[in-house]
Amino acid sequence: MATETATEGSATEATATGVEKPLQHKLERKWTFWFDNQSKPKQGAAWGSSLRKVYTFDTVEEFWCLYDQIFKPSKLPGNADFHLFKAGVEPKWEDPECANGGKWSVTCGRKAILDTIWLETLMALIGEQFDEADEICGVVASVRQRQDKLALWTKTATNEAAQMSIGKKWKEIIDVTEKITYSFHDDSRRERSVKGRYNV
Repeated sequence: MATETATEGSATEATATGVEKPLQHKLERKWTFWFDNQSKPKQGAAWGSSLRKVYTFDTVEEFWCLYDQIFKPSKLPGNADFHLFKAGVEPKWEDPECANGGKWSVTCGRKAILDTIWLETLMALIGEQFDEADEICGVVASVRQRQDKLALWTKTATNEAAQMSIGKKWKEIIDVTEKITYSFHDDSRRERSVKGRYNV
């Protein structure tokens, strides 16, 4: 009678060489971490020229390995941005996926809170916890001298029903009680101080 090399629900699977390797838990889609350090911009450099792709992953195991190895947002230098976006989408207004979109924003007064809501947001994104998941482009943690900020970028700013659904769900996930605001990227391009279009 042959013995089974891997049972259902076990944490390993047999390979062709007979060596067991850990099972990988595939995510619904691929995600990419990006980093942008604007603290020392080069003279005349275009916005986004310091933006760097860090790593693309598509399994739960890769995510946790990366999360454990990469700085938490609170450890980043001032004026740095850390992004998690769907693979193939650049965290820029000019990207076709983002061009007609906008963002929900939350400000954080304390670094520990920034790290907590960053992790909660990452897990919600890769775990597909949003009903309107296809509307979401990614999330940005912005470390600033006065106040840190987290922004959840979406694809279709004019789809108010989708944006309200995303805003309400995000607020619930990160356990924020104060009002959060949604702004259109188009408005941000034109004006320095942008009024929010939607609130939850």
